[in-house]
Amino acid sequence: MRRVLDLGTGSGCLLLAALTEFPEAFGIGVDRSPHALAIAAGNAAALGLGGRAAFLCGDWGQALRAGFDIVLGNPPYIETAAIDGLAPEVARFEPRDALDGGADGLAAYRAVMAGLPALLAPYGIAVIELGAGQAAAVSALAAAHGLHVQAQIPDLAGIPRALVLRPGVAK
Repeated sequence: MRRVLDLGTGSGCLLLAALTEFPEAFGIGVDRSPHALAIAAGNAAALGLGGRAAFLCGDWGQALRAGFDIVLGNPPYIETAAIDGLAPEVARFEPRDALDGGADGLAAYRAVMAGLPALLAPYGIAVIELGAGQAAAVSALAAAHGLHVQAQIPDLAGIPRALVLRPGVAK
């Protein structure tokens, strides 16, 4: 059985998509917001996935120490100073904590990368969303924590928007 972890699950969309794709999998979604977790649990129930998903209130994966086959994450990556300049449909309606990546936009990545090696199974894979222009910095953070960047996944404009990570540094 695959075990899936979604860090910063929000509405649960990434976790629930993975559980739909892998019908034998069980998943855990972690978020700091009890409100977001209630929405995610409701979404899981509405999709008939409630028995295969659990939602935990916490700070990234700090309370977890198991080896997950798949770790997903969409950490906040907007620089604090840039949030007020975002499009109104983003800045007004998204929770600030879901957007604010700190002064350089990398604060959440530092926390995620520090804990990710302990969360991944030896053969596991992590897919972490990126902000535009962050691929090199986040790749360096991953490598500093013993993770190998297997691939960068671009958006339709060719901008790297996700990293595929595995345990171990490339040789």
